[in-house]
Amino acid sequence: MPVSRATRTAAILVGVEAVGVLALAALQVVSLGAGAASLSSAIALLVLTVAGAVAVAAFARAIARGQSWGRSGAVVVQLLIIAVAIGAATGEYAHPGMAFALAVPAAIVFVMVILAARDAGRDQPRVPES
Repeated sequence: MPVSRATRTAAILVGVEAVGVLALAALQVVSLGAGAASLSSAIALLVLTVAGAVAVAAFARAIARGQSWGRSGAVVVQLLIIAVAIGAATGEYAHPGMAFALAVPAAIVFVMVILAARDAGRDQPRVPES
């Protein structure tokens, strides 16, 4: 079954996010060599970051295959990123530029995933009511 342009775009964008999370894990590995304050905490954070990257990559693959659980997971990821962006914009150490850099791509991916879900719903066969 051919996938819509919105589905393909959403899958690619979520895949790019997965690569970004893997890049964050690589930075964490580099920081391990620089001497972390707590080695066990740094390793635990690294493991969780890699697990997150694998999950986001799985969402991208599921979106590309037209599976609804991938779209659901991607929506949750975007909402979490937006929550982090809100946290970055507020508080004592607020950094509005970082918040903007996080929120705008997440909002764009969110819209694309919603459009992919709309297209998937449109492609489903209608079952007559009895």
